[in-house]
Amino acid sequence: MELLIVVGILFVVVVGGLLMFFVGIYNRLVKLRNRFKNAFAQIDVQLKRRYDLIPNLVETAKSFMEHERETLEAVIQARNQAKQASEQAAKNPDDPKAMKNLMGAEQALTGSMGKFFALSEDYPDLKSDSTMQNLMEELTSTENRIAFARQAFNDAVTKYNTSREKFPAVMVAGPMGFQEAMLFEVDSPEEREAVEVSFD
Repeated sequence: MELLIVVGILFVVVVGGLLMFFVGIYNRLVKLRNRFKNAFAQIDVQLKRRYDLIPNLVETAKSFMEHERETLEAVIQARNQAKQASEQAAKNPDDPKAMKNLMGAEQALTGSMGKFFALSEDYPDLKSDSTMQNLMEELTSTENRIAFARQAFNDAVTKYNTSREKFPAVMVAGPMGFQEAMLFEVDSPEEREAVEVSFD
């Protein structure tokens, strides 16, 4: 009888210990997932700032670049698509499809902004306009903040992904819905180089 009690107590201790062990793993994954979601929120703040600056930039340029309407419209269209993709990704930053859409939209926006800046070089009055210079300074600052926020997000995602792939966490991650998170990577060679927004 005493042996059964000892075995029963031992069983409860072992099962309780295993349960606490797996609860600890689960809680760690939750914490890491929340960290990378918070890191994405920081990117989102800076992207919104950029999306707000771009229409002002285009509006300022319109009076100087009357013959470049197609380029200006392409910038606004790419901005709108990127803003929409960003809103979807912000709702669920661990959704790979939403992140892929955002990266594609950001790549298109970077391309259209690159064309805009290249064309604006042909307009010296635009380059010397004080409103345009102020907007360009704000945009440059925002681009730097986006780069830093993206680096912090990628660091948090890497830490989360590494933790979820390690044993024994891998046994908890899949069944409990901890899917792999996607890095916010730069796919195009053009985007890997910082967008030149200087009007010196």
